[in-house]
Amino acid sequence: MTNILRIDTSARTSGSTTRQLSDQLVNHLIEQGYGASVIHRDLALTPPALLTENWVGANFTDDAERSDEQRAALAGSDELIAELEAADTIVIGVPVYNFAIPASLKAWIDLIARARRTFRYTEAGPEGLLKGKKAYLVVASGGVPVGSDYDFATGYLRHVLGFVGITDVTIIAADQQMMDGEAISRATAAIGELKRAA
Repeated sequence: MTNILRIDTSARTSGSTTRQLSDQLVNHLIEQGYGASVIHRDLALTPPALLTENWVGANFTDDAERSDEQRAALAGSDELIAELEAADTIVIGVPVYNFAIPASLKAWIDLIARARRTFRYTEAGPEGLLKGKKAYLVVASGGVPVGSDYDFATGYLRHVLGFVGITDVTIIAADQQMMDGEAISRATAAIGELKRAA
């Protein structure tokens, strides 16, 4: 059975375009035979902790030498990484706030992008360790066109996901909603057209 990790980041728990479209996408993936095992991580309801000096020190300490306090400092990060490692498909709802991603999503990224866990440095450069996964970015904006010079959300997320090894990324966009009344309908249609990868 395929495991789906769904991550919601919208501060709005009701009336959210990304939550609505993520619902549709996850249901579509299940119907397409991707399986029914879904882990739901809601960053608005349970915001990730921000990095601290103690966290950084614990992260740079060799695992065998970490104290109980350092292990406790990394426990939240370990949990988030375990969810990613177990997932075959990741669905991330991304509202564009002030041209970029929500702060809660940046905090999540800071906790999952860890050397020796999700990437490593080699003589050839950094190598992502979360390979063979599929990610969907469900993006909504009021005025920012996805892919434009001032869309600082999708390019950043593609780069970060690729950095940890997730290079198969599809964007489903309901962008410029304040100017385009059909944006959500087009995103819904795009979800309906998705086919299961062979």
